[in-house]
Amino acid sequence: MRQAISIPASFFGMVLGLVGLGGDWRIAHRIWSVPSLIGESIIALAVGIWGLLLLLYTAKWLWRRSEAEAEFEHPVQCCFVGLLPVSTMLVGLALLRYSYNVALVIGTVGAVSQLGFAIFRTGQLWTGGRDPLTTTPILYLPTVAGNFITANLVAAFGYGDLASLCFGAGLLAWLALESVLMHRLYVLAPLAPALRPYLGIQFAPPVVGCSAYLSLTEGPPDLVAKGLLGYGLLQVLIVARMLPWIMVQPFAVSYWAFTFGLTVMAFDTMKFVERGAGGLMFTLAGVSFVIANLAVGLIAIGTVWLVIRGRIVPSAPLQAYDGAR
Repeated sequence: MRQAISIPASFFGMVLGLVGLGGDWRIAHRIWSVPSLIGESIIALAVGIWGLLLLLYTAKWLWRRSEAEAEFEHPVQCCFVGLLPVSTMLVGLALLRYSYNVALVIGTVGAVSQLGFAIFRTGQLWTGGRDPLTTTPILYLPTVAGNFITANLVAAFGYGDLASLCFGAGLLAWLALESVLMHRLYVLAPLAPALRPYLGIQFAPPVVGCSAYLSLTEGPPDLVAKGLLGYGLLQVLIVARMLPWIMVQPFAVSYWAFTFGLTVMAFDTMKFVERGAGGLMFTLAGVSFVIANLAVGLIAIGTVWLVIRGRIVPSAPLQAYDGAR
């Protein structure tokens, strides 16, 4: 039990990948008539894991508060706390088809919490004094992922103007942080092995931004949507080329960082097909859907194996990041 309530906030990344995959199967049902039960089962699994992690993370703050506070102030892991409200928004969005009121409550709690966390954490980061080596794609989570997913959420509830504001906030935050991260990757010391799997987050902003943009527009995908997807595809290819370097780090829950970007990329391409795109986009939709399923499936199997071996929770999770400081 003591190990169970020591879960890092980064574990909520599993919810993002599973909700993303469930969304892929939902749209695949609409365009390819695959069984709807598959997508709904994956969504149900994601909601169940979200609920369990929420209980365990709350227990961590109640009974192992010093660990929770250390994580909250850690120069790298601190931004992972933003996955809690982000995953909550995604759960609310996934449940919308079942209950408007339940989805509204859960989504609102997530959106308000994410905004509060983004403001607090970014204000803290702006005070300076950070070691540049602690700059990783994890920094995208509070202001970039949070705003793009909020845009998707509020657009689904019909608040187009608010969704537009969130999309703009996420887009400009992404462009600003992208330059900071590129400078760190190009000229400073290589990422520590434990941090390398988080490069899987790198291709999430353009594809999640694309999904947010699609939620605000109608008709065939335009140049902006295609451009966002194109940049996401470029990032995927670059990260794929780096896999041998990344996989120096043995398998851990950190590899879930790849899943949300891959599942949203598949969602975008399938959404393009649903909205009238054909040719290359139809091929990309099929290929990306297969890749997303393979990636999530393999990472899920690896995670179950960690659970069986009793190694799902690192014995000293924060020490894994000492090489970045």
